[in-house]
Amino acid sequence: MCFSAQCWQAFNAYVKEFGDVIDIHEFAQLYGFRKEPRKSKAAPKIPKGMDRNFDYPKTPIERQIKAMIDEWNAQQISAQERELFKQVKRLNDAERTLQTKTTKKALDDQRIATSKIALIKAKLADIKRTEAKPQKDDRIFPGVYAPVLIVENGKRVLRPMRYQCRVCGKPASHDAKYPGTYTARRDSLEGYWRSTFGQSHGLMVVERFYENVEGPDGKNRVLEFRPRTGEPMYVACLWSKWTDPKGEEPDLYSFAAITDEPEAEVAAAGHDRTIVNLKPEYVDAWLNPQGRSLGEFYAMFDDRRHPFYEHREAA
Repeated sequence: MCFSAQCWQAFNAYVKEFGDVIDIHEFAQLYGFRKEPRKSKAAPKIPKGMDRNFDYPKTPIERQIKAMIDEWNAQQISAQERELFKQVKRLNDAERTLQTKTTKKALDDQRIATSKIALIKAKLADIKRTEAKPQKDDRIFPGVYAPVLIVENGKRVLRPMRYQCRVCGKPASHDAKYPGTYTARRDSLEGYWRSTFGQSHGLMVVERFYENVEGPDGKNRVLEFRPRTGEPMYVACLWSKWTDPKGEEPDLYSFAAITDEPEAEVAAAGHDRTIVNLKPEYVDAWLNPQGRSLGEFYAMFDDRRHPFYEHREAA
């Protein structure tokens, strides 16, 4: 699997590598959904790295997106400050009680409020932070949005998509029923993924990927993997456009990264899958699957790049 990844978020990196591919209107629509998520239980999760594309807007639509980002951040700051006030009051009340009498409730309130105050202050500092931290800002987890390169109407397009694929025609409940659908195993491509494999292919460019492994002490560890060469990884993905049959939810673009048997060094580190890292010469063929046999795609997987993936324990 690919528990999380640090992927390219900067538009200028994609333009330099793949040409003028930015679908700015889809990004504007995504930020609009976050501002007003309609009936969704939660607003779309957008990484800070994607926001940074609009730090210095030049066009009217970029300025519109920047305004939505600023409004969102202001709302998050206000919500966190309200919660901070609540927890500070809780802590002060508990400490006043403890000055005269030791009770379990007061001790619990003191402990919980102290912990929450620290977390809230960290969240506030992160929201207000202007310094770029790519390993934090560009990292995605399941459910978070990332730029994905696809071909539409014969043209390369960069579109924001959720990292957990809800295949068209499946109910929204599949997100919870099948939480692992942020990756597509090679051995299931002609099963669960048959409506997308050979039909709708995408590419995610990744700098690092992270996996959960069991440590010698039996506890979970998060390992960071990256190619020793330092080259970016062209990760083969499947994507789908989901439309709500009731018309109550906005269309959802989402994707999954394809995984295969682990590279030897990844297996030695304790993980059983590795994302498929395509060679650059296969990008066009991968993104234009129509008219090609499935065997051609399997051949691309077999001939994928095999950089040595160095690893370390993630901070």
